[in-house]
Amino acid sequence: MAQHQARKRFGQNFLVDASVIESIVRAIAPMPAERIVEIGPGLSALTGPLLQALDHLTVIEIDRDLAARLRNRYPAGRLTVIEADVLTVDFATLGDGLRVVGNLPYNISSPLLFQLMNYADHIIDQHFMLQREVIDRMVAAPGSSDYSRLTVMLQSRYRMEKLFDVPPEAFDPPPRVVSAIVRMVPLPADRPRPQDQALFEQVVTKAFGQRRKMLRRSLSDWSGRIRWDDLGIPETARAEDLSVAQFMALADSLIN
Repeated sequence: MAQHQARKRFGQNFLVDASVIESIVRAIAPMPAERIVEIGPGLSALTGPLLQALDHLTVIEIDRDLAARLRNRYPAGRLTVIEADVLTVDFATLGDGLRVVGNLPYNISSPLLFQLMNYADHIIDQHFMLQREVIDRMVAAPGSSDYSRLTVMLQSRYRMEKLFDVPPEAFDPPPRVVSAIVRMVPLPADRPRPQDQALFEQVVTKAFGQRRKMLRRSLSDWSGRIRWDDLGIPETARAEDLSVAQFMALADSLIN
């Protein structure tokens, strides 16, 4: 079969390091009857090892040539290939109890992470390879320079853990950045949550839109309605200083 040329428009960098592949599969720890969905299977670096442990695997691949390779290589009874842009896939149609894995294209990583939040009730966990700086933002603590809108939104819905780094030379072609693996476990139904999710998202977006400004200025449209002292938010506080719980309380205060 002809060699596949990585396509920049799909953000393709193929994992080729066997030890890294083994470490990822060990972290996922697949069991035979589990319902696993792999995003961006590419040249089957993870697909093959996952199928050794699973009865069946579903993959989502946008590249029609790679999708055809996958269909030719594995029997349909063991591998379901969804040939589509993952941003258009309705994960709710894939059932409940999903485990989602993948080496995510870096050019769509943030939009995809936000989209998957809509399906968190259907998902047991997610294991993704992403750009290391993105994962550092995902798991950041308040007060750090990595703390961002992405941090607050994802931590409001998931418990997340950075597992290990993956160097550029583990890929072909090698990317210009260091990658890392993250584990994301949706928080349970009784998790703290804002009274109005849309308002919470709006407050967080606006706060980090001018992150160098103090919150009382960046949220000036609402400032007169917020009892800052009751919320324990200092006059000099900036967006990066507030915990996820404080952002929820801030959004709730605009309702109450």
